[in-house]
Amino acid sequence: MSTLALSQVSTHYGTSHILFDVSLEVTRGEVVCLLGRNGAGKTTTIKTIMGLASASGGSITFDGRDLLGKPPYEIARMGVGYVPDERLIFPDLTVRENLEIGKKKGVVADGNDWTVAGIYEMFPTLAELDTHLGGYLSGGEQQMLTVGRTLMGNPSLLLLDEPAEGVAPIVVQELGRQLEKLKLMGLTILLAEQNIAFAMGVSDRAYIIETGRIRYQGSIEEFSEQQEIKEKYLMI
Repeated sequence: MSTLALSQVSTHYGTSHILFDVSLEVTRGEVVCLLGRNGAGKTTTIKTIMGLASASGGSITFDGRDLLGKPPYEIARMGVGYVPDERLIFPDLTVRENLEIGKKKGVVADGNDWTVAGIYEMFPTLAELDTHLGGYLSGGEQQMLTVGRTLMGNPSLLLLDEPAEGVAPIVVQELGRQLEKLKLMGLTILLAEQNIAFAMGVSDRAYIIETGRIRYQGSIEEFSEQQEIKEKYLMI
């Protein structure tokens, strides 16, 4: 059963047509990557799922419930967590305060809600920065904090928009290890990314988007052998 399903989704920004009949699905416990170059439509896809961009056609369902037309706060309450590419941490709050402000009860009352201690266990670097203001963190530290703050909302589906962008390679490796842990914990993840090696290292399946259209889908094993596809749509 698909946790997330998009069917023939179109999105406009004003008079500009950005997404054209985008269809993809993510099943429970999967990590799926949406790959593409700058301007291909990755971020618009993520924002359309989250209700930050309005779909002009098609359907989006999450656990069988329709997302179209719902505001972002309702989508978040349904168990969808969103990590934006801009990070959007609170620069004048401490690391702990940034995490606490994101706390809410999980959709499923199973007693496994995230705590600050749990986030610090997942990201030990953040524990060392507990009292530091968010505005003084490095780009990589802010990215960890953004992921941690989103997890404090106890999502069952995590939308990640280019988490590897603009951070040091060592931080990219650390993020990859943490995503593997989240996957083992059963979290469902849709990852929009340009860093192909990073995305392939953590994902089960891949979609390629180009000029707002899905051009390829397949398992990571199948995708790894598609050099012609990579060269055509990803310039690898």
